[in-house]
Amino acid sequence: MLMYFLVVLTFRTPFLLLRCRNIGRNNLIALFSALLFVSHPIQTEAVTYIFQRLASLVAFFYLLSIVLYIKWRLQVTPSLTLPHQGGGKWWGASLLYLASILSAILAMKTKENAFTLPIVIALYEFFFFRGTLGKRVLHLIPFLLTMLIIPITLIGIDKPVGEIISGIEPATRGYEGISRADYILTQFRVVVTYIRLLFLPVNQNIDYDYPVYHSFFDIQVFLSFLFLIFVFGSAFYFLIRSKFSPVLRFISFGIFWFFITLSVESSVIPQYILINEYRVYLPSMGVFTAIVNGAFLFIERLKGKKTQTAVLAFLILIPLLLSPATYNRNAVWRSTVSLWTDVVRESPLKERGHNNLGNAYMGKGLTDKAIEHFLIVLKLKPNFLEAHNNLGYAYLSKGLIDNAIEQYQIALRLKPDYAEAHYNLGVVYYKKGLLDNAIEQYQIASRLRPDYAKAHYNLGGAYLKKGFIDKARKEFETTLKINLDFEPARKYLMDINKTNSPYPKKQ
Repeated sequence: MLMYFLVVLTFRTPFLLLRCRNIGRNNLIALFSALLFVSHPIQTEAVTYIFQRLASLVAFFYLLSIVLYIKWRLQVTPSLTLPHQGGGKWWGASLLYLASILSAILAMKTKENAFTLPIVIALYEFFFFRGTLGKRVLHLIPFLLTMLIIPITLIGIDKPVGEIISGIEPATRGYEGISRADYILTQFRVVVTYIRLLFLPVNQNIDYDYPVYHSFFDIQVFLSFLFLIFVFGSAFYFLIRSKFSPVLRFISFGIFWFFITLSVESSVIPQYILINEYRVYLPSMGVFTAIVNGAFLFIERLKGKKTQTAVLAFLILIPLLLSPATYNRNAVWRSTVSLWTDVVRESPLKERGHNNLGNAYMGKGLTDKAIEHFLIVLKLKPNFLEAHNNLGYAYLSKGLIDNAIEQYQIALRLKPDYAEAHYNLGVVYYKKGLLDNAIEQYQIASRLRPDYAKAHYNLGGAYLKKGFIDKARKEFETTLKINLDFEPARKYLMDINKTNSPYPKKQ
């Protein structure tokens, strides 16, 4: 709805109002732009992937801020043809302006790619409105000041900037240690892939097996660079030609919108994931408005009503074709098994997909299938730490205790401070009756991760079995300090504190 209003309001701005008076056509452009946005399968990851809810939330505040700004500018901009647009009550206009700034602040506090919002608002101001330079800059200063929110917020956060911007979770953690130069070179190819997906949404994937490029003169990188320069240059060309065909300015703005809103995640800040479809959620709006405006401009220049009707019918057909594709793509997210099965099908040589599919199978109790995929992971990448730990857990679930111990020991050789492997090794030793060994592993795990509630709980259980009641009580109390809802620890603690405790204290 916000995208629809953005397009409708743009046609009421001073630059387009006198030149594009066909209100019915303008409303159709707004409708088809919004329909393309809402029906396109590339949006599935931003909408359906709950972990990436920030992508849609920041887009909401981003659009809301721009729409409110336009509404405010239209109220304070006198119009000879539509006197009611200008000269509105000053307090009403002020509320719109303040609400726009508030929305900008909320966008900045939602996700870091909102950093581009003041730039887009400034670009919109100079594309579609008129006025003295000093006054216009004065209007924009509060928005430009909101850009300070993100760097100030990042100060003191003990995480790489790329990880914060990515907003990734462990299941999709990817390339670590990629250089800034390689990331920029690879992004030339990635942005072209985004454009290809917008026009041809096939072979979608939550976890692309995307190559890292190291040379600008790699033929794929160089051709991608030339293509992007051509697209970016066409925006300047359309801007110049908009003196003769005003809709070209809207198309130009849409292209600039795409590049600007994508710049935070596809430029100079290396991130753990090279390509993610949710990153196109906000930038795609610019592409869809440019496409639909271009289509209607093409219709206007066609001779013959039948030809115009055919093009309009094609525009109607596109959302009808995209909607089933989006429905089918959304079905992939029905379960973790279906999701990671799709990833393995699209990226069979990428170890992370197999590892996550193995975890999904473990969650369903399909241990043999899980083991199969963990073994594939270790064949692809023998030093994959989590796969050794996961395989150990799978072996333990099947009662293959010695095999589980072997996998945990391999994991600890790769990373001696791996708290989860120490904890799991403690579980195995406990099952074998080796309480002293189990206690040692639980102690290491809880020391490495003081907030590891399960490690403290199991350590308390091991102490209890050995008759060390006071030590057990301390560990159960620590468990509840970490997680107040850890009911098994509460039950043991209540039993220990009873007058007639069932646990005799060891002398």
